[in-house]
Amino acid sequence: MLASVITGAVVLPLSGAARAEIPAPPPAALPPVTTATLEQTYEANRANAAEASRMAAEYGDRERAAADREMADPSRRFLSFDGRGFGLATEVFGDLAHADRIAVLVPGSDTSIDTYDRFRDTARALHQRLTREAPQGTRTAVVAWLGYQTPGTVSTTVATTARAEKAAPELRSFIRQLRTLTAGEGPRTPEQRPRISLLCHSYGSVVCGGAASGLDVDDIALIGSPGTGVDTAGALHTRARVWAARGGDDWVAEVPHIRIDVLGTTVGFGTDPMSPSFGARVFAAGDGGHSDYFRPGSPSLANLARIVLGETSEVTHD
Repeated sequence: MLASVITGAVVLPLSGAARAEIPAPPPAALPPVTTATLEQTYEANRANAAEASRMAAEYGDRERAAADREMADPSRRFLSFDGRGFGLATEVFGDLAHADRIAVLVPGSDTSIDTYDRFRDTARALHQRLTREAPQGTRTAVVAWLGYQTPGTVSTTVATTARAEKAAPELRSFIRQLRTLTAGEGPRTPEQRPRISLLCHSYGSVVCGGAASGLDVDDIALIGSPGTGVDTAGALHTRARVWAARGGDDWVAEVPHIRIDVLGTTVGFGTDPMSPSFGARVFAAGDGGHSDYFRPGSPSLANLARIVLGETSEVTHD
């Protein structure tokens, strides 16, 4: 098995050709996002998505044109949008500027504009749960951060840290921007600052592991994780509480937990975050599969909402 992983990740060529470059405008040129410019940002990114839809339709890609057109709907709120290639987008659910509790979702493999709806569904499910469960007076928001080109599930890149290494600085930058955006008008005490939880699914947990050191977040939840690139939660060098969960029917449990440098490429992601030796706070995820962590009514969604809301004593364990 080890030889197969190394051969696939280092020796064999990439499986499948890269997606054809779909014409789209460059991202909208915008001033730094603040509470005062937030609506302007949303409007500009919707306009950019509408133009991307027009260009994709003219190019003959009806599927991408339809996806971009949905993103241009007046109800959508994007902090960023880039319709070129596989596409990037950061979407907001809730009143971000005034939120007390914020969840940032980092997706795993096979997430792009073409498959964005399923990622969006996870963010909506979490936001709906938070809205129902939040104590009176507690405002919540969810951010779906597709800020990097994810690897394909059936590809060589999914077995290496290469995509995560490129994505980690982008995630760090986004969290800094988010802290600035939500800082408010005047100085705020630590108790008044919004709490930010980073929820990292599958390969997204490799991205979060690379970004974690010194990151200004309160919780990091690793769900369906193949590993983080380090062998212990302490090695993430974060003040955040580190959580981990895996559904009973998640195939990622069969992924070998190795980390080897071969010909300048790091293959594998190290210790299983579910392992006692890793040191994460393990919580119940039920018997769901790899794509079920945000399924409405599931134990995993209930526990993720509790983590975001700071109700850590209510989190259940297997």
